Amino acid sequence: MKRSIRVKLAVLIVTIMAVSIGAVILYSSFFVEKYYSATKQTSIKSVYYYLKDIIDKDENLEKSDNVRKLNNICERTGTTLILVDSNGNVLFDYGAGKILIERWRDMIFGQNIDEKAPHLIESGNNYKIQSATDRNSGTKYYELTSTLDNGYTVMVRMSVENFKETISITNNFYLWIGIATIAIATIIILLVTSRYTKPLLQLADISKKMSELDFNAKYTGHHNDELGVLGESMNDMSEKLERTISELKTANIELQKDIEKKEEVDEMRKEFISNVSHELKTPIALIQGYAEGLQEGIMDNPEDMNYYCDVIIDEANKMNKMVKNLLTLNQLEFGNSPVNMERFDIVSVINGVINSMKIKAEQKQINVLFEEKRQIYVWADEFQIEEVITNYLSNAINHVDENKLIKVEISEKNGIVRVSVFNSGKNIPDNELENIWVKFYKVDKARTRAYGGNGIGLSIVKAIMERHNKDYGVINHEDGVEFWFELDSKI
Repeated sequence: MKRSIRVKLAVLIVTIMAVSIGAVILYSSFFVEKYYSATKQTSIKSVYYYLKDIIDKDENLEKSDNVRKLNNICERTGTTLILVDSNGNVLFDYGAGKILIERWRDMIFGQNIDEKAPHLIESGNNYKIQSATDRNSGTKYYELTSTLDNGYTVMVRMSVENFKETISITNNFYLWIGIATIAIATIIILLVTSRYTKPLLQLADISKKMSELDFNAKYTGHHNDELGVLGESMNDMSEKLERTISELKTANIELQKDIEKKEEVDEMRKEFISNVSHELKTPIALIQGYAEGLQEGIMDNPEDMNYYCDVIIDEANKMNKMVKNLLTLNQLEFGNSPVNMERFDIVSVINGVINSMKIKAEQKQINVLFEEKRQIYVWADEFQIEEVITNYLSNAINHVDENKLIKVEISEKNGIVRVSVFNSGKNIPDNELENIWVKFYKVDKARTRAYGGNGIGLSIVKAIMERHNKDYGVINHEDGVEFWFELDSKI
């Protein structure tokens, strides 16, 4: 079972506090008393050594500076002092009083005023320190006694509190205070840590949702500390991950499209090779046959020879036309022919195409009607749109019936210009309407072969209009067929 970080943190802090309080109590029990005793011994010895130094230097104890300094030391250390010469005269005392003087005399005469014998604590060079208890007051004290080289006797006394009892009381105090502190601290810790664990839990939840690719959850805290920085970083990371995944998905879609396009291109290539092979098979065979006939001299007169040559030239022209159309279509389908958008007069372009086909139309006695006189400007690639009009007109000339009527019209509505090319003639079967835009597709193969068509012209129209992202199409009428396309007249 998972435990809350809040509880873990509270347990950790409480444990540290408990160990700390326990360490203080143990230290008090085992080391403080020794430290206290050593400090008292050091203090009592400092008084002794200062007095001994004055005497060793034969300085006058009655000198005011020495007396003042000695009194200060005794006052600071809390000691009483008595100095007696060999004759029993008191040469100096500080706070000694009657008790200390009597104690000195009893010590000289081998008497003891204490109920218990003094306990030797330390023995040094010409001095000893004892622990004793005053019989009358019950006060514990340390007592340093020493006989100097000149026969003087020094007694320094310092009261010592019942430190063991003090330590016991202190430890009990520490214990109860520690328990109360731990209890209060636990409550405070739980309350305070909730302020930090709450955003951590929120961040953990956000992280879990991010792992499940859910980027809607955001950090909403307002901490001006490391948690706030972490929260903002999580939000930034969430946004970046979402953006990156989105980009990856987009890239994946584009990659899939590229794969599909590659497969489509591969299929188009195979289809192209197959269709070209099929379309070139007939003219090549004819050219080869007639050329071999010329080579073998099977014809006897110039007229036959000219006929053979005309067939060869005609088939070569058909092949040349087909190759040019295939190159144009290939460039359009594979994006090698960019669309150069420009503003031009569509009426002028139509008139130019009609004039270029005037001789062919007159040879077939076809009446091409185009009555638009005003200038109409459109936005498109002028060269490619001219190709569209050329293919529409060429297709109309090749499929016009005995009425021999071709009508070119322009209409304009809501910024869209529609160009239509109508030819009188036989309708295209409804089931064939979509197929006519497929390259190499022929509704009437015999007729197409007769005029040298190869089923590529309308495919070029389709490629150009799709490159322009504009509409195009065909409509059957009672008396003929209408091909159309649209362009923008405004940006």
